[in-house]
Amino acid sequence: MKRGAVIGCLTWHGGGRQYRRMLKSDGRTVGRSDNPRMAVVALAGIVFLSASPTVRLSGQLSPRDSAVHALNRLAYGPRPGDVDRVARGGVMRWIDEQLAPERIDDAALATRERQFDLLNYSREDLARLYLDAQRARRERQQAQRADSMMSPPADQAEQTPEGLRARRLAGQLQELAVVRAALAERQLQEVMVDFWTNHFNVFLGKGADRFLMPSYVQETIRPRVLGKFADLLIATARSPAMMFYLDNWESVTPGSRPPSPAFPLSAMRRGGQGVRFPRDPMRADSLRRRAEQRMPQGINENYARELMELHTLGVDGGYSQRDVIEVARIFTGWSIAPPPRGGGFEFHDWAHDRGAKTVLGVAFPAGHGEDEALRLLTLLASSPATMHHVSRRLCARFVADDPPDGCVDAAVAAWQRTGGDIREVLRAIFHAPDFWAAQNVRAKVKTPLEFVVSAVRAVRADPDTTARLAQVVARLGEPLYLHVAPDGYPERQEDWLNSGALLARMNAAVAIAAGRLPGAAVDLDSLVPATADRDALVAAVNEAILAGTMSEHTKTVIRDQLSDISDPRQARALAIGLALGGPDFQRQ
Repeated sequence: MKRGAVIGCLTWHGGGRQYRRMLKSDGRTVGRSDNPRMAVVALAGIVFLSASPTVRLSGQLSPRDSAVHALNRLAYGPRPGDVDRVARGGVMRWIDEQLAPERIDDAALATRERQFDLLNYSREDLARLYLDAQRARRERQQAQRADSMMSPPADQAEQTPEGLRARRLAGQLQELAVVRAALAERQLQEVMVDFWTNHFNVFLGKGADRFLMPSYVQETIRPRVLGKFADLLIATARSPAMMFYLDNWESVTPGSRPPSPAFPLSAMRRGGQGVRFPRDPMRADSLRRRAEQRMPQGINENYARELMELHTLGVDGGYSQRDVIEVARIFTGWSIAPPPRGGGFEFHDWAHDRGAKTVLGVAFPAGHGEDEALRLLTLLASSPATMHHVSRRLCARFVADDPPDGCVDAAVAAWQRTGGDIREVLRAIFHAPDFWAAQNVRAKVKTPLEFVVSAVRAVRADPDTTARLAQVVARLGEPLYLHVAPDGYPERQEDWLNSGALLARMNAAVAIAAGRLPGAAVDLDSLVPATADRDALVAAVNEAILAGTMSEHTKTVIRDQLSDISDPRQARALAIGLALGGPDFQRQ
């Protein structure tokens, strides 16, 4: 980067006004401000950016350090008091508790969940909403064709009642993920929900998936996050959300035809209930030809390819393009019931390729139907390549961006021993020496979701049911369920760390500490007492926000920035904001 280049800006609110200063790569600030606190925040941000955030510990971890490490990896960071509680009870005991979430009382979260009316909709309810939205869209298009002079704005569909409902439901789904992550006692379960929805990624913004995604998260992913991998794999393969996202719902053997020309296979695309032909023979023949033209004409390889490359074997898993085609043939006929029939999984025998196939050298004899796909999924789930690929991804999530071979080997051994029991694979990772090795402590950078949720937990903020916190996560670069490509959001720190991202995080941290972050009420009085003693304030913030792990560099910077602040409450807000936005808190 060119020295002196503008790299971003920080904002600060005070006296009912908003202040901004541009930040340059040489550490200078640009822009006049009559609020000295703005300069304080800007300079602190530059100091933090120039400092190396990497932390390396030596020797065996203390019980308290072990608790901090476990809470940062198996949970979305500690709340005030969590570190001492886990250290007193024993960190391994706490880990075992998290591995058995069904035994953890989460009544408080259940009460909050009831405020999300999204959870009152069944899959059938959402299918009907989708059908209503498609019908309304079709009626608008017909009206527009009737009035060629009409020129509606491009975003008109989003402003209709149906479009607004879809946006509201999507916002609730995103905020529900944040609220669950922030408030759940079953923290590992929420971490694994995020892991698996990312591993089996579905793009919320694609057509019917706006209505299929809630069921995907709630019914497909959540109940299976700690179960058998094969069961989770089969559930995602049968999920209407996945089939629509990767187009398998319209994959048919070439030349196949439904038992009736009016068969509603294309209803998911058009929002209709099939084709009803008029009595006029010529008109009926015309509509029949058009309906046949809209019918899928052959196999679709999208799901087959991502199933092997991302979900199971990995890019180096030893499969060929021929294997992709054979897998696609196996999944012909796996489809979605039209909205009037609930929009669930439906196998179309007429669309299935019943010929013989060979995948990875394994023969699939002719004459089979839906069962051969189940056999294939079980085969893939037990493949050594799948064990290694998924175990490596789990170790990258919980141990290090470049996971040690010993950790991966321990996970694979547990997979082989238990038949792919995710709970036991995780237990092996958490008991592996690599998980506790000093070089892997505070060695990972938080994703935007992890940063926002851990900040909310650190200050005991009370998130509401609006989509405000999810919007903050999106502004930091991780809009939930909106990663377009099937590979999901990245795990490596270089994908999340740059000057602009750190400045955005600092702004969010300052907003949280100042109580100006919409969607999360903060009571700093119950967190850190206001005091004019800088050393006492820094010590209190260190304990409350970072469980006593704040680096000496961070302490010095915060003390320096508090030097000319006379208002204890303003000093407290600034100290907490700098602690949340600084490099110590960015790492886990």
